[in-house]
Amino acid sequence: MTIQIHPNKEGFYNEFGGAFIPESLKPAINELRENYLKIIESKEFTNEFIGLLKDYVGRPSPLYYANHLSNKYQTNVFLKREDLNHTGAHKINNTIGQILLAKYLGKKKIIAETGAGQHGVATATVCAKYGMECKIFMGALDIKRQAPNVGRMRLLGAEVIAAESGTKTLTDAVNEALNEWTISSHDTFYLLGSVVGPHPYPDIVTRFQSIISKEISKQIEEKTGKNYPDVVIACVGGGSNAAGAFYEFLNNENVTLIGAEAAGKGINTNYHAATLTKGKTAILHGSNSVVLLDENNQIADSYSISSGLDYPGIGPLHAHLAQTKRAKYIAISDEEAISAANVLMKKEGIIPALESSHALAVLDKVKFNRNQNVVINLSGRGDKDLETFLENIQ
Repeated sequence: MTIQIHPNKEGFYNEFGGAFIPESLKPAINELRENYLKIIESKEFTNEFIGLLKDYVGRPSPLYYANHLSNKYQTNVFLKREDLNHTGAHKINNTIGQILLAKYLGKKKIIAETGAGQHGVATATVCAKYGMECKIFMGALDIKRQAPNVGRMRLLGAEVIAAESGTKTLTDAVNEALNEWTISSHDTFYLLGSVVGPHPYPDIVTRFQSIISKEISKQIEEKTGKNYPDVVIACVGGGSNAAGAFYEFLNNENVTLIGAEAAGKGINTNYHAATLTKGKTAILHGSNSVVLLDENNQIADSYSISSGLDYPGIGPLHAHLAQTKRAKYIAISDEEAISAANVLMKKEGIIPALESSHALAVLDKVKFNRNQNVVINLSGRGDKDLETFLENIQ
């Protein structure tokens, strides 16, 4: 079966997607829908975007053969080193693209949401570069547990605004950013961080992050003689790094795609963010997708030790990939993620982000063949998570 890589003109991947938004946001969303493809497919934009990825971000990020992990798990493990990008994660790929979109649309101010703070840092970084006013909404709880990234955002000139409602995490930050946008969209661009939200954001972010899999295809051929891996694994919160890592291989049935979502303290507890494992179809933040609901069919509170995965929804592309069984999604607990991170630290000398640690934990859940080439998207580095690691690893 052929997988739908991009949404239709209404923004749907089959039944998932769309733009369910208040009237006050329709002018801003319509402006974006009418212009984004013309802009990002133009030669001028492409040259500027690719030039910045190379000279500012530091791409291509390496594809590293992890020999100690390969020996431990008896398969060929490659790490796509997005943690080596400027700002320390894959998020910069998208913020570079969207700040250029904002510039081409004539916007002067930027608002954004962030969970773990990596998108916030990447947004603050590009706003500093382009001299744009920057407001970043972040859950009050996440501000406490991701203090280093909050400091980075402020040093870069961003105003960090605490979301005090609900669970004080990523969901609430998105809510408040959207509320702000309803009153300021005439001169403000909402730089959304994942493949969620109303159309065309899921498609925009997927296109900008697709550089990950495009590089993997070239790099794996240089190392193995075959231009695709046998398996690609990536963590999934909203799903941007996974969308980018899967993109080039979506219609190659020789490639197994695995997403790792947050099981938190267990999928049979109320403390998890395993959306595709336990969720139902519903509308969240402007799109129809799979969402965690409570007994009253209201948006449920989510939980993960990893701020970037602590979200009760999933991007509509991933909902589509799960429904069509093109990708498999595995729930990884806090404990399993911490254990996997410890292995990478001790075996390869790399400290991963807690988000990426969920992807690494798939190696303990799935048995791969000795001759398979398994690429894990190491989406971010663990500087921001040092306190959590020190508390949990002896």
